[in-house]
Amino acid sequence: MITAGDGGDLDPQLDAFSVDVRDLLQRSVANLYSHLVTRPTGRAVRLAIEAQLREISLPALSLVDLSSVSVLDYSCADEVVAKLLLRGVEGSNPHSGSVFFIFQGLKAHHREPILEVLNRHELAAVVQAVGNEEPFQLMGARSSLEEEVWSVVESRGRVPGARVSEAFPDGRQRETVDGLARRGLLFRHPLKGDLHALSHLARRFE
Repeated sequence: MITAGDGGDLDPQLDAFSVDVRDLLQRSVANLYSHLVTRPTGRAVRLAIEAQLREISLPALSLVDLSSVSVLDYSCADEVVAKLLLRGVEGSNPHSGSVFFIFQGLKAHHREPILEVLNRHELAAVVQAVGNEEPFQLMGARSSLEEEVWSVVESRGRVPGARVSEAFPDGRQRETVDGLARRGLLFRHPLKGDLHALSHLARRFE
């Protein structure tokens, strides 16, 4: 876990931790360390990540590294991607709006099962692809306006709260900003109103 302390543009504090899924598999599952091929295996990984979340302060950013996962099936994608995202956005969850995820190390064989479960649950995720000129992408269920607004924040990294109306002069754009924040696809500073791309936050912890 790495922490951005008080005094910067992330006050109050935001915690971040990186999760190597292969490492969790080695500690949670007896074999097939690079294979996520059964729902119980995926559930074991998800529960391990959720256990880490319970031990840190909120808000938190979790960087879930899939780069060493050589096989990923649909049931595991549902557990490790969709259910983690649902944990962060469901209104009944006490941590709703406080946990953010980036799924890192995506390779070609990861995309189909992840996209399938995201669309099935009407979710979107910030992903970091391997070997792509624009490694951070928005993946899953989203409108063209959501893609446009997310891309503006992504390209800038941070939009100060005082300049949000300038960056997004149209009311529909600002409503879309609200929706993206609720969906955990960007971080809005609870006091200053600054908008942060999740990739911008992730780079602070490299």
